[in-house]
Amino acid sequence: MIVEKSKDMLFGRVQYEDDLIIDTARTIVGLERKFKKLLRDFHGLNSDDINFEFAYDLAALFDKFSYLNMTSLAQKAQMNPALLRQYASGVKYPSAKQAKKLEDTIHKIGKELSAVAVYAE
Repeated sequence: MIVEKSKDMLFGRVQYEDDLIIDTARTIVGLERKFKKLLRDFHGLNSDDINFEFAYDLAALFDKFSYLNMTSLAQKAQMNPALLRQYASGVKYPSAKQAKKLEDTIHKIGKELSAVAVYAE
């Protein structure tokens, strides 16, 4: 599912076979629910068997993962933080190269975090 964010709405699209399904909702959960219903109603799929892979535009990404610090992420990706904020707000749009750079940086952070052990006495 590709998720894009406008001012106060999320837009999603899913390609299934030859059908491009498009819908809107206020939340990711709402989009997921709508797409499962559409895939069940029009393609006879069992909703419990449907799992989506998500791809986010930057505005939707920072909405979904609001705990990500844009300035720190930009610095880690060796990007200008102001430019990343413009991408996230929809003022500017990243090139494929810039988007890949951010994606790689987020994946690297995920690997670093998965290796963390928290000690408690």
